[in-house]
Amino acid sequence: MLLRFWQPAKIWKLNGDNAAPAPSQPKHHAGEIWKAWTPWILLSVLIFIWGVPPTKKFLNQISAPEFKIPRLHNVVVRTPPVVPVPTPDKPTPPEEAIFKFNWLSATGTGILIAALLAGVAMKFSPREMLRVYWATLVRVRFSLVTIAAMLALGYVTKYSGTDATLGLALAQTGALYPFFGTMLGWLGVALTGSDTASNVIFGGLQKVTAEQIHISPVLMCAANSSGGVMGKMVDAQSIVVASTATNWYGHEGSILRYVFFHSVALAALVGILVFLQAYVFPFTQMVPR
Repeated sequence: MLLRFWQPAKIWKLNGDNAAPAPSQPKHHAGEIWKAWTPWILLSVLIFIWGVPPTKKFLNQISAPEFKIPRLHNVVVRTPPVVPVPTPDKPTPPEEAIFKFNWLSATGTGILIAALLAGVAMKFSPREMLRVYWATLVRVRFSLVTIAAMLALGYVTKYSGTDATLGLALAQTGALYPFFGTMLGWLGVALTGSDTASNVIFGGLQKVTAEQIHISPVLMCAANSSGGVMGKMVDAQSIVVASTATNWYGHEGSILRYVFFHSVALAALVGILVFLQAYVFPFTQMVPR
């Protein structure tokens, strides 16, 4: 309907400007359309269910073993100026190092169940589903290793004190830190390809720096995620996935050059918003107390 009144300025064609027009699209029955939408409907519903706190609490009660890391649990203690000066009634607690294996309440479990239900609904045999899962696992094996390595790096920076040291250094930017802290989240996702990994690596740093310059740690931790989202379009994993999904191999550099400016500009706009939320009324009223 929209194309009756508006046409794009430039039409991108996979086979060049002289490519033949695309063949007319076949008509699909309502049953075929619902079948195609089934995986997405199941995924949305189950992710919503898994994201509800009562669901997570219930599943954790069933199985969520915890493992204290030897020679690390309650061994590391943060000292001023990273934390307030301890007093006899409020001593500085040591850092816990507990691996919580909440495999049932993890969002990935909900996604796996959605995939299994979708396979059954689409009448895939168990053998076909195993073949697809194995092919997917092989395709993303390097991405999985990269994400795991980045998460591990995040814990290393936390327990080694690197995040605290960087936080104290970045606190020297003073009142401008809300903007630069947002760009730090952008950089984390641009390098790691994961908002989760960026939060693990820089979350502690954002908290330490915010406390040093007396602004909301909640705001800066949220800014790390918000700025990180804008870096998603330029990270290597997303670009590779895009080129693979569209069969546009070898053009990753072109994609990066095209979206890089948009990514930086959007991250800068988020940084300006975070700056306003830190200091300027009425934007400050948007920050949870």
